[in-house]
Amino acid sequence: MWPILLSLFPVTLKPILFLVSYVSSSTSFPQPLTPEEEAMYLEQYEQGNEEARNILVERNLRLVAHIVKKYSNIGRDMDDLISIGTIGLIKGITTFDRSKGTRLATYAARCIENAIHS
Repeated sequence: MWPILLSLFPVTLKPILFLVSYVSSSTSFPQPLTPEEEAMYLEQYEQGNEEARNILVERNLRLVAHIVKKYSNIGRDMDDLISIGTIGLIKGITTFDRSKGTRLATYAARCIENAIHS
C-alpha cells in the first residue's frame, strides 16, 4: 500500500499546496464541476487521461476543506488533515465506479472521512 501512496505524492502535492494556500489566504476554490462536466472527466479518466483525474481532484478540493473543518477540533494539525483528506479524495476518484449509481461527491466524502479516521 505504501508504494501506491508514495507514487501518488507528486500528484497530490499540487492540490495540497493549493488547498493550504486557500486555508491560509482569502482566495477561493474553483467552482465545482457541473454534473455533465463531471461525467465527461470521469469518462476521460476511465480511458486513461491523468489530466482529467487532476481536474477532478482540483475541482473537488472544496469537499476536502468542508470535511476537514468538521475534524479541526480533534487535536491534529490542519495541514495533516488536509493532506490526508486529499489522499482520500484521490483514492475516491481512483476507485469510483459510475455504474453503481452513486454520485462522486458522496463516494469521495466517505473516502476522505475514512482516510482521516485511519
